[in-house]
Amino acid sequence: MAHEPCDGCGERVEVAGGIADIWSFGGDRAAGLALELADGSEWLLCSECIARLPDDRDATAEDVEAL
Repeated sequence: MAHEPCDGCGERVEVAGGIADIWSFGGDRAAGLALELADGSEWLLCSECIARLPDDRDATAEDVEAL
């Protein structure tokens, strides 16, 4: 799996997919997700940062920057 920094906290996030995973039998789980938020911004966030986004409204770039 490839690794990229989380846009929220900077921790390494495992990114599933691509040719690098062709011989991997560990499943297709990744430690984070690429998200497109309500304002159209796109972010790669780890599971912990995703959990810290507001759940009472649509998250925006300001919410990610506040992490």
